[in-house]
Amino acid sequence: MYETFAKLLSERGISTYKVAQDTGLSQTMFSDWKNGKSKPKVDKLKILADYFGVSLETFVE
Repeated sequence: MYETFAKLLSERGISTYKVAQDTGLSQTMFSDWKNGKSKPKVDKLKILADYFGVSLETFVE
């Protein structure tokens, strides 16, 4: 999942800080996902899917 998130960030030239500010999600949460400390919940993935304008399935493939 994090690889997809990182790819979307790169393609759009957006930082995790910007995503956190725009969505209200925490940067710590993104870091935990990246480091395998936690897994994203569907509600958080939905927020990201809406933010990036992609389907929820993009993150769960």
